Amino acid sequence: MSELFDAVDALLASRAVLPPSAERKRLRAAHGLTIDEVATALKVRRATVSGWESGKTEPRPPERDAYARLLDKLAELYPAAPAAPGPDAAVPTLAEARALSAGEPSEASAMTATENTPLPVAAAPAAASRPACTARPSSTSRRPGAKKAAPAGTPAGGADPRFENGPLAVVDVEDGQVLAYCIGGLVLDVPAKTLPALVEWTLTQARLGAPKLSGPGKDADPLLVLTPSALERYGLPVALSEQERLAGRIPEGHKVVKQLARGDWQLTKRGFGPWARIYRPAQGSERACVQLCIPAWHALDSRHWGSAAELPPADLARVLGTYAARVMTPRGSTAVTGLELMTALHPPTRASAPDADGKRHSEHNPGSLGKDPVDCAPCEAPDGHPVLADLPRFHVRGPDEKLFEEAYDWARPLTDDECLRSHLVGIDVNMAFAAGANGLPVGLGAPTHVKAPTFDPKLPGSWLVDLSHVDLSRVRAGKEWADLDGALLPSPFTPKGDRPTGPAWYATPTVAYAAELGYQVAPIEAHVRQESGRYLDGWYTRLRDAYLATMADLGVTADLDPVDFLAAMDGYKDRDPELAIVVSAVKATVKGGLGKLRERPRGEGWRPGAPWRALSRPTWRPDIRAAVISRTRINLHRKIVKHAAVTGQYPVAILSDCVVYAANGTSPLDFLPYREGKPLPGGFKLGINPGLVKHEGTQSVLWGEGVREQFTAPALNLARYIKDGAVTDADNGE
Repeated sequence: MSELFDAVDALLASRAVLPPSAERKRLRAAHGLTIDEVATALKVRRATVSGWESGKTEPRPPERDAYARLLDKLAELYPAAPAAPGPDAAVPTLAEARALSAGEPSEASAMTATENTPLPVAAAPAAASRPACTARPSSTSRRPGAKKAAPAGTPAGGADPRFENGPLAVVDVEDGQVLAYCIGGLVLDVPAKTLPALVEWTLTQARLGAPKLSGPGKDADPLLVLTPSALERYGLPVALSEQERLAGRIPEGHKVVKQLARGDWQLTKRGFGPWARIYRPAQGSERACVQLCIPAWHALDSRHWGSAAELPPADLARVLGTYAARVMTPRGSTAVTGLELMTALHPPTRASAPDADGKRHSEHNPGSLGKDPVDCAPCEAPDGHPVLADLPRFHVRGPDEKLFEEAYDWARPLTDDECLRSHLVGIDVNMAFAAGANGLPVGLGAPTHVKAPTFDPKLPGSWLVDLSHVDLSRVRAGKEWADLDGALLPSPFTPKGDRPTGPAWYATPTVAYAAELGYQVAPIEAHVRQESGRYLDGWYTRLRDAYLATMADLGVTADLDPVDFLAAMDGYKDRDPELAIVVSAVKATVKGGLGKLRERPRGEGWRPGAPWRALSRPTWRPDIRAAVISRTRINLHRKIVKHAAVTGQYPVAILSDCVVYAANGTSPLDFLPYREGKPLPGGFKLGINPGLVKHEGTQSVLWGEGVREQFTAPALNLARYIKDGAVTDADNGE
């Protein structure tokens, strides 16, 4: 056994000189072990030598299970190795394993290595050398238990040797030693005694960070996540006071802030808060910046990150590392990260071609929003915006003054026929707003005001047009005209589903849909953007791939038939709660990023008519947000119309991307018209891809009628409660 462990050391150390493909072949040929199995062997060996053998620590259940699996493998490869213990059996120490395997023949005896050999992580890329902080003697090494490795496709670091240890680390203190838990199972010794020293260590030795996502972009700064024990170690409060929480930062006179200032480190304008950025001014192209994430200060919103803040360091590193590898290194809340991802994929500037002197200059990057903010049109501005400063103080703008593109919040009473059915079944569109952004042309510059324009469905903008003549009782569904019961359908032109009564402002996708339904449109005026592009395509692709890859790790893939898909979705979060957190964060990144395009004032002493901080960003673009929401709502209405035209079934309630139908069964398959396994073309289709639908929840018709009667609300939006049936208060539309 000891010879095998020495061989594992030698084989892992050989990664410094062997390319990954040749190394994998050698591992398989020599011992029949996969990379992950070798990593497990190393973790078990370290844990055994440092703790279990001495009796100082007891193995945790995941470590015990991993050890049992390893011994099973060793028993197959080396008959003299001990059999795997049962779940309640004591784990053999290394000395006992040596005694049991004494005299076993092994090729490994000729491949020994000293215990002080620097050992790269099994999932990390090959590298010629590693920082001194990673070369830990086996007698003192602490590695996370072999619970679950990062999912396939989640690398520890990247091909860039500058970031071989990954994008981030969770800093914790254990038995007085500061440790940095990275992705892929790597744990680094941290010698820093103060926070400024920790920042220096991160930038000079830790090899943390991530390569840029776009050619003209910037590499991602390393992220350090500080646990409560690390906060104590570096002189920071474990919890913010109420005053500090409201301010979003600790005082500028705090001793740690002064330490940073003495070391010539600076903080951004938001100060030292849950997402602090510590930097020195860039020298040329070299950045010196480290970001801190402090979960104990509520950096990880439980609405989006679930219980991530309560996870052990190694598990938290896995969750955040998976998100960072598939989306980007978190830059703040999921909303902030969603917005930063747009900029990372479309940097505002790029280097020009060399001039006559061979020098390059910064120039506008085509396809981006540029480096300077642009004013929105008055109809696109939210109340209180500076362009509306001349309006009377208590003036309420109507539809002909204000663009109001929002998601659906609509419901209607059940018909007599629907009351005779047994259940209400809700279906939910996967990543609906991401799907709405895909392929959408949006304006890249400032708007141009036009009087009596000819409508162009390819031209992004806001249009003042009267759509009250559109009658949903007779519409064109595809190439055919369909006669429908318009009273049972929501209007596609208003969030509440009410039919327009006169001219109103709409985004391009809404007006284009009116023409698609077979009706003439004649805009009165418009604010259009001549320069346009599919700015959000790369953003959508990145988030879609992150979502699909993580759902595939949870057992839900895009190739499942409807029955298998519904079965796979049932309880998928319980298969790996940590990856379920990543799924939640990815979806929150979509919605939050789009919401940030129209960010409202957040305190800051703001008064109506005065600018607020978000207006200084080029990414403050309410017109883009409106266009995405418009297209998302229209995509949903198009499917509803197609479904009604073919089946005669109409929705009972809609909330954003959730639609409820009455059915004689509990499954979406009880009302979705699948024929020979194929869905209705242009209608709803079950599946995991963005734009397809999943089962949201089922309740009885008696439940629906009961809660409406309880709250004396015949049009209570049942889509809001269909998931679990819990209704805590009357529906106020919020």
